[in-house]
Amino acid sequence: MVDWKIEMKKVVFIVEKTGTGFSAYSEDFENIPVATSGDTITELRNNIVDAYNSYAELKKTKALTIDEFLIQLDVKQFFDYYKVINASALGSRIGMDKTLLSQYVNGHKKPSIKQVEKIMTGIKQLGSELAALELAL
Repeated sequence: MVDWKIEMKKVVFIVEKTGTGFSAYSEDFENIPVATSGDTITELRNNIVDAYNSYAELKKTKALTIDEFLIQLDVKQFFDYYKVINASALGSRIGMDKTLLSQYVNGHKKPSIKQVEKIMTGIKQLGSELAALELAL
């Protein structure tokens, strides 16, 4: 028996920092005219689900869960929000020059797709390692 796994394409939302929090809009705004805002990323994620599902209800299409959305921040916004991640230490961990990563983090340079993938892979690996750990009592 063949096990076919069909991966549903996620709806992408672009996130931007605002003076009061964050805003997000559908990457395919022409076909999915959905936008929202929130004070935090957590609130924004919940608002994206609500806004999209309100739109889906009007269009009589399938409602989606949070797992069916992809939220994109640029490198600078990511490190601004997740200040707990030390960019210099991450750069050393992934083999990226700390000066170059600092330029990305401070918005002085825009990373290539390859560099973004390298940074994201390092962040996800770190997250997986941390999720698998327990602190000793």
